[in-house]
Amino acid sequence: MAAPTRTRVSGTARALRLVLAALVLALPRAAAAQERFALVVSGATGGEVYASQYAGWIDRFTRTLTGRLKFDPARVTVLSESGNPQAAATADNVRKAIASVRQRMKGEDQLIILLVGHGTFDGTDAKFNLVGPDLESAAWAALLQPLPGRVVIVNSTAGSFPFIERLSGPRRIVITATDSVAQRFDTVFAEYFVKAFETDSADLDKNGRISVWEAFAWGAASVRRHYQQRGQLSTERPLLDDNGDARGQSAVEQGGDGAQASQTYLDISVPGAAPTDHELLRLLQRKALLEGELEELKIRRAFLPSVEYTREFERIITDFARVSSEIRKRGGT
Repeated sequence: MAAPTRTRVSGTARALRLVLAALVLALPRAAAAQERFALVVSGATGGEVYASQYAGWIDRFTRTLTGRLKFDPARVTVLSESGNPQAAATADNVRKAIASVRQRMKGEDQLIILLVGHGTFDGTDAKFNLVGPDLESAAWAALLQPLPGRVVIVNSTAGSFPFIERLSGPRRIVITATDSVAQRFDTVFAEYFVKAFETDSADLDKNGRISVWEAFAWGAASVRRHYQQRGQLSTERPLLDDNGDARGQSAVEQGGDGAQASQTYLDISVPGAAPTDHELLRLLQRKALLEGELEELKIRRAFLPSVEYTREFERIITDFARVSSEIRKRGGT
């Protein structure tokens, strides 16, 4: 009876080895299953100062995509105020670039679009300023609608807010630099959104990767600090929509947005990578909310009775200390 038992054990071991080998061989294929595309557009600059600034942001983001995030350069399209007609940020070239992605894109694939430049709102529709005729947000929505995969579109311009309503939809993450059509001053959100993918400090849940939500939240917080350090009122308030309700919310608000963006990464997942810590992200969102409340309270201090100010200040500080302690326990910062 012993010999047959050894035979069965040996057969089982061989079967297990074959299964493990198959899984190992399948890992590279799983990683390669998702193709990643990028369209980076720097529109009409309107002057040398803007041209230099936008060129710097675009160059940094492109190098990050093909370097740190390991995008295939053949799948990264950059359009700008270029003398090369094929690389110029025209409406026709935008249509061609998106049509090219549509021909190659599958349901599991992903496209990131970053718009840098100027935007306008005419009371009805928002436009991203291109070289030559502009494209309205409705036209952008029509171009993206046939794409089968996930789309992340970041409009970093002053006229970006209406893009939330027009482009919101399933498997769609829409980020704008502003939360109102009244915010028409030049924005700096693009600088910090780009920088988020260059620094480990944007990895809020410390899992070794930077999600789209983390880049958005870190960028939004950096925008607030940008204006505070200059003693200025912020003229931009970034929003994110990823639940398809066409409303969007800021990084310091609690609501239905953020779940999809917190699980969306621009890099490729590797075996053994730490999973997204959703509880930690919830705590970090709460911390950002409290920071925003504290900033607003300081602005309102001159208009509040001393007792009311002290009561609100103590509530915020107490909650902030509790949340910060819970974040540290989960390995966050």
